[in-house]
Amino acid sequence: MKLRHLPLRLGAGAYILSSGIDKLSADEDAAKGYHGLASGAYPFLKDVDPKTFTKAVAASEVGLGAALLVPVLPRVAVATGFTAFSAALVGMYLRTPALHRGENDPRPSPDGVGIAKDVIMLGAAATYLLDTLTSSARKAGTKATKKAGKAAKKLAHR
Repeated sequence: MKLRHLPLRLGAGAYILSSGIDKLSADEDAAKGYHGLASGAYPFLKDVDPKTFTKAVAASEVGLGAALLVPVLPRVAVATGFTAFSAALVGMYLRTPALHRGENDPRPSPDGVGIAKDVIMLGAAATYLLDTLTSSARKAGTKATKKAGKAAKKLAHR
């Protein structure tokens, strides 16, 4: 793990993990609320049982939060999951008219303020993903250059 990623991973990981743990014990009404908001934005979720949906979201959040906190999985996989998760939340925000001020006004309504922060999380996740991809590509390029240089030296000595 890179030191520069630590604050982001700790902050986002703890937040997402906590959110997932809270959802694990969601009652029927809370599950219906989570499901209603999500299925309004993503109609393919309408036929999923609200309690099952909430447990699946909770498990996803616990998994993603733990992956951000514990550096055992590949950074690219964690950064991709974090970005996809954040993008889905922003998509839900944008597709739910009651969460913003008007049809052509993406600014949050009073009901949308709590969810609008996901735009910031998406920006952080995308930055983490881009940094991870570019540093991985740079590292691979350096390694390939060194390997090619060694091969060229071998050929020159023959």
